[in-house]
Amino acid sequence: MEKLIERFLKYIKIDSQSDPNSNTTPSTEKQWNIAKVLVDDLKEIGMQDVEIDQYGYVYATLPSNMDKEVPTIGFIAHYDTAPDYSGANVNPQFVENYDGSDIILNEEKGLVLSPSYFPELKNYIGQTLIHTDGNSLLGADDKAGVAEIMDAMDYLIKHPEIKHGKIRVAFNPDEEIGMGADKFDVEKFGAEWAYTMDGSVVGELEFENFNAAGAKVKINGKSVHPGYAKDKMINSMLIAADFINRFPKDETPQTTEKYEGFYHLHNMKGEVELTELNYIIRDHDREKFEARKKYFEQVVADINKEYGEGTAELELRDQYYNMREKIEPVMHVVDIVEESMKDLGIKPIIKAIRGGTDGAQLSFKGLPCPNVFAGGLNFHGPYEFVPVESMQKARDLIVRVVEKTAEKFGK
Repeated sequence: MEKLIERFLKYIKIDSQSDPNSNTTPSTEKQWNIAKVLVDDLKEIGMQDVEIDQYGYVYATLPSNMDKEVPTIGFIAHYDTAPDYSGANVNPQFVENYDGSDIILNEEKGLVLSPSYFPELKNYIGQTLIHTDGNSLLGADDKAGVAEIMDAMDYLIKHPEIKHGKIRVAFNPDEEIGMGADKFDVEKFGAEWAYTMDGSVVGELEFENFNAAGAKVKINGKSVHPGYAKDKMINSMLIAADFINRFPKDETPQTTEKYEGFYHLHNMKGEVELTELNYIIRDHDREKFEARKKYFEQVVADINKEYGEGTAELELRDQYYNMREKIEPVMHVVDIVEESMKDLGIKPIIKAIRGGTDGAQLSFKGLPCPNVFAGGLNFHGPYEFVPVESMQKARDLIVRVVEKTAEKFGK
């Protein structure tokens, strides 16, 4: 377990935040820093065919150690961290044998990781927790997955008695901005199916996710001296407020759960002349998803009809789709993980993701790719933490899935 922790700490201390406003891949220059470290680490443990392409995608192979033909499978994790919160100067803190009490993250800022607000903390009493110091996110999303895959490959190389087919691994940039699979070379990867190690709590196994779109709205106004503004000024911020209020107040992230979709205004900035709104649109059901997009377009049209053509400008882009339709025809890829979990005494939690994953896009590119837990919680902010024991279970699960695949197909 020590080496797994060492790897994780090494990776989270490398700032690799992605940028949604960039037009490059990776979206930030600093992502190259961790990508190059991963190349070195893969070579050091003895992986073969290690390469990094022009877009920062890292690929490697663990050759089969069997005489019989076994399907090539893969494991994937992203190394970027969310643009929502700083990933620089990560200063991880440890709580050993957690007793269920409040954890002071940052006394100066008044940040407390408390089971009164995060009741799931009670599930980790007696375990070792790694958390932030309140000044950054932790980066367990998804550097926990990166460390687990690396550690599992190292273990398999050191234990050749564990029989397995050819294993491919990949580490990619820009998942947090919805671009992680855009330039992923599925053909070069060459796996029949794969798993993203990018879930949360132990037992999570997901092959359903939101259909997703991103919407950028510009509200145009006209700035005039307020003393002479009568019938001349057009305040874009007030029109934006009208725009926002046209969406159902009970269809937001904070008011929905399970299979319920939503509209989420996640960023806005404005002045009299121009206000910009950034939304994400989500729904598991494809028909409802399409209806949500049409409603969004209708609101834009209504604003232009009432305030004048060109008042509102819309850029609407699909981001990914629900991978369920691509996984259901090959459900053995899910069954193998579920059986492997049970072999390890892990209770499977099969549920739909209220979010997205690179696996969704990869599934539509021809690589069926369910999502598996990596252990972290409270992603994208200062309250993020990961139990060490959860990371170890994820690492062990990778090894067991490899072994289980060989048992099923290598007879």
